[in-house]
Amino acid sequence: MLYTIYLFILGLLFGSFYYCMGVRLSNNESLIHPPSHCDFCNHRLGILDLIPIFSFVFLKGKCRYCQKKLPLDSLLFELLTGLLFSFSYVKFHFSYEFFISILLSSLVVLIFITDFKYMIILDSPLIVSVVITFILKCFYFNFNVALISLGHGLGMFLTMLAIGKFGTLVFKKESLGGGDIKFSFVMGMVLTYKFSMVALILSTFLALPYAIASMYLSKAHEVPYGPFLVSSVFLVFYFFDKFQYIFYFI
Repeated sequence: MLYTIYLFILGLLFGSFYYCMGVRLSNNESLIHPPSHCDFCNHRLGILDLIPIFSFVFLKGKCRYCQKKLPLDSLLFELLTGLLFSFSYVKFHFSYEFFISILLSSLVVLIFITDFKYMIILDSPLIVSVVITFILKCFYFNFNVALISLGHGLGMFLTMLAIGKFGTLVFKKESLGGGDIKFSFVMGMVLTYKFSMVALILSTFLALPYAIASMYLSKAHEVPYGPFLVSSVFLVFYFFDKFQYIFYFI
């Protein structure tokens, strides 16, 4: 129970950092300069203004200095990260699966932030994820297993690249973003090629209602696919034992 609480708090802190990271890097801004500040009055924020959740609650969702309403999505992403971190421990305890779950939780939050807000999936978190996954596989298994996972990642990357090229040919416009294709490498490394295809199919079902609603309500012809893709990867990994039953009937 104590570790669950610790990880929830750690998730809140990381969620706050991920929000800052997603917004700043998507706008080609430095993570270091300028220091944290109000987006409305540019006043530099103090430590008491940066405590996840508590600062938002105590300040009643407003900037201490200009009284403008603070964005609610930062609070939601902090909570989401905290919950995902704590759920990862409850499900896997401290194990290989736990660390991969933390990694996927981080990607869920970052991709939700950047793809929904800016239609971008950042390269740097994907590169870091590939490196961390490779190291974890070397540590918990062996170097050969880590190399095989790179093969699964490459296979999934080439598959998504082919799907994207085919979609562009059919629809006469880009049908799959470069970030989605790059993320598929992480996808293959984590899940293996076979289960990555399961996640890919699941992601289309997750994205379909949102795509239909967006086209109907806002007439949008482009929808962010990354959040649904990374969510499906997380779900397949988190409930891996359940998804294995799919192949018993094939």
